Amino acid sequence: MPTRAEHLASEIADAILAGTFAPGARLDEQGLADRYGVSRTPVREALRLLGTTGLIDIRPRRGVTVAEVTCEQLDEMFVAMGEIEATCARLSAIGMTPIERRRLEALHERMGDLVRAQNEVDYAEANVTFHSTIYAGTHNSVLVEIATNLRRRLQPFRRAQFRAPGRIASSHTEHESVVSAILRGHAAEAHTAMLRHVNLVEDAFGQVNAGSAAKAKGRAAKQAGSARRE
Repeated sequence: MPTRAEHLASEIADAILAGTFAPGARLDEQGLADRYGVSRTPVREALRLLGTTGLIDIRPRRGVTVAEVTCEQLDEMFVAMGEIEATCARLSAIGMTPIERRRLEALHERMGDLVRAQNEVDYAEANVTFHSTIYAGTHNSVLVEIATNLRRRLQPFRRAQFRAPGRIASSHTEHESVVSAILRGHAAEAHTAMLRHVNLVEDAFGQVNAGSAAKAKGRAAKQAGSARRE
């Protein structure tokens, strides 16, 4: 189960992606503690976790600020993630043991229950386990480390995709193609299905991000209008 700091890191990340904390804004530990009703200890740990994603900049004696993540940087990370995850799926189709295949299939079925229950929160958590299971199925510790580290950097953006309408159902359908190929040992098919899945993840995030940017722009315009009236 995620720790309090991990939950808090997710909440802060969501606020950044929603435009609540703008690029360049300073994130004060005490201010965040007051905002989220916690002590400074989990805030400090949450910021440390977020520091690995590139969403924030942490500089000694200068504090923590919201980073400017460009579209080009995100695209590069998603391209890398797609290639790495596709390779993991291909190698899992070749090397997963029968027990590992059954576990992957069972997890996929449980995630189907979450889709039917429209349980976005638990689906997002199970999704991390799903992809990690495929990493482990490669039986390649170097590849697992690379995939895990890259996923950690992209995690806030990958989680945000589930705010797109109908996304968890679409995600599960995409997973079905990946799981089916792995269970049948079709390496090339698994590679193609996973690459397509990650591309669609990026598209879904882009949809959510565009909506958040429009809302943030609307809030800014409203605030500017109020200031002029005053």
